Amino acid sequence: MNQLSSCKSAGLLSVLRGRPQAAACIAGREGYPELSGIVRFYQTNEGVLVWAEISGLPHSELPCQSGVFGFHIHSGTACTGNADDPFADAMSHYNPNRCEHPYHAGDLPPLFGNDGSALSLFLTNRFSIREVIGKTVIIHDHPDDFTTQPSGGSGTKIACGVVQRMEGSCR
Repeated sequence: MNQLSSCKSAGLLSVLRGRPQAAACIAGREGYPELSGIVRFYQTNEGVLVWAEISGLPHSELPCQSGVFGFHIHSGTACTGNADDPFADAMSHYNPNRCEHPYHAGDLPPLFGNDGSALSLFLTNRFSIREVIGKTVIIHDHPDDFTTQPSGGSGTKIACGVVQRMEGSCR
């Protein structure tokens, strides 16, 4: 039985306890002061388990208008920028193998808003924790279309965090 299959009986958190981990504390840009959260990274034998908990996402009360947001690891090392792009220093998608989009190592599944919150949990073997320490995690205001080159047409960067070794909580 592999490590993740054992999660059913042992509980996910107990399986992850003691594993190498990192996290990015997410903060929204100007105009998104409530947007915040944490993206945790856990190294497993099968790859990296990515666990994102986000709140304060833009949302609509209209039917068929719930938010879907692009979610990526970018190659930059800072959540700084300029007046046109407050997160310009986050740079482009993390792509060490120079793959076409959507095969960048930093291309992640979209976040699906739920009345302003999102929870995502997935496993990826596109990178190790060691490879993304110091890189940035970005949330975009539109979903990634997984086609448009080079970034999926995911729109404006609305939140950012730098991946660091886990030393506590963002909250």
